[in-house]
Amino acid sequence: MKNFKYLILILSIITVFSCDDYLEPEPISTASTENFYRNDDEILGGIFNIYDGLQGVNDTRSSSNHSTQIEFYVTEMRSDNTRSKNNEGEAGQFDTFAVQSTNGLVADHYRSFYNVIFRANTVLENLENASDANRDKFEAEAKFLRAYVYFNLVRLYGDIPLLDRTITPDEVEISYTRVPTAEVYDLIVSDLTTAVEVLDNSNGRNRASKAAAQALLAKVYLTLEEYLPAQQLLEEVMQSGYSLAPNFNDVFYNESNPEVIFAIGYKEGILLDSQNFSAEFLNGVGRTVGVNYVTDNMLAFMNTNAGDRLETSLRADPAQPTETQVAKFFPNGDSGGADGRTFSFDARLAGNDWIVLRYADVLLMHVEAIMAGADETSNAEALNSFQLVRDRAGFTDPVSSVDKEDLLAERRAELAFENHRLYDLMRFGKANEILGDFAIDIGANFSSNDLLLPIPQLEISLSNGLMQQNPGY
Repeated sequence: MKNFKYLILILSIITVFSCDDYLEPEPISTASTENFYRNDDEILGGIFNIYDGLQGVNDTRSSSNHSTQIEFYVTEMRSDNTRSKNNEGEAGQFDTFAVQSTNGLVADHYRSFYNVIFRANTVLENLENASDANRDKFEAEAKFLRAYVYFNLVRLYGDIPLLDRTITPDEVEISYTRVPTAEVYDLIVSDLTTAVEVLDNSNGRNRASKAAAQALLAKVYLTLEEYLPAQQLLEEVMQSGYSLAPNFNDVFYNESNPEVIFAIGYKEGILLDSQNFSAEFLNGVGRTVGVNYVTDNMLAFMNTNAGDRLETSLRADPAQPTETQVAKFFPNGDSGGADGRTFSFDARLAGNDWIVLRYADVLLMHVEAIMAGADETSNAEALNSFQLVRDRAGFTDPVSSVDKEDLLAERRAELAFENHRLYDLMRFGKANEILGDFAIDIGANFSSNDLLLPIPQLEISLSNGLMQQNPGY
């Protein structure tokens, strides 16, 4: 599902959000939740509206929801994988772990993801108008999407406002009260449990499915160090018909591949459904010109550890051969040429999907779940899962054991530039050590406070003292 045509109607008659009051939607027509979500078709339109919010808007307006299209700034560029071209401006703050609470990209991300939560809550509050045949499915799909967004937010910001329903403009305290992460995780687990129980795998890769809910819940459990339920969920996904694409390149450039479990869909050439991050990863094409370049640290690592994944993952920039570009998302595909720039339309209207969950990630999480916090494992099932990923990359020598360093390195090579690295370092308890050493190498300063983003200063100001800033900002 890449073309959200229902959304043209939804977005034109329901709500619009400004920078300052995204939690307090202003109506832009006479339509409202009272006279819109009246039947299954309209509620399905509301479901698609959640996906549209997650997809984000491909424009430069500061008031727009950019959502997934800018998430690489707050994840990948805060790791040792990528950086901006010139280390300047707001993007450059991520390169050197010097993010300011006034950073507009952080504010955009935070606001945009709460916009998605509002859309999900709106659907959930109108389910009484759904048919008995579809009510549970609508609920499960909306809860999967809400849980996905909250999982990202809680890992990036720590304690956050927990909105499990729509709120009115006078409910300021709810809007700005940060609750403990444990409470946020309770809602995430509850929402995903509902999704696992209700969904099936018939919706395809661009909508929520049972396997997607199982894989995401497993990652939540790994984060909470609850390894046995994570292992059980992952093994159920491994019996659901997914498999590694024989050719690593096909994962990103053949969207009918058997590996992708859940991806945020985009459609090329259409302003409302396209994305710009593919162009921004290329020098001299996107809005920000050369964002998300590969670090020297990552280039050296990939030259040793990527194997057959290397050319698909990164390429030298033909305009600046000393720089290396992310290659997994070349606009309009990859011909295998030196630069991959084979697009025949405006590269800023790219259609590449953003992959959230794929089978290789499931296999490597399976190893992690079996390892269960130990330093290494020689469990045969874990070794088999690890070996499958290694084999496709061309490393066919059998392994007899896997330790944490092996697994973390394999995840870095396999899932490079897909927004996993920072989360992996935190989950494995290696972030302070590895990012601290990386900061020294690049002449930056890093402390444990830098693992969390600042709450946007605008939110602190609007809260009138209710919200406290994260330490170090």
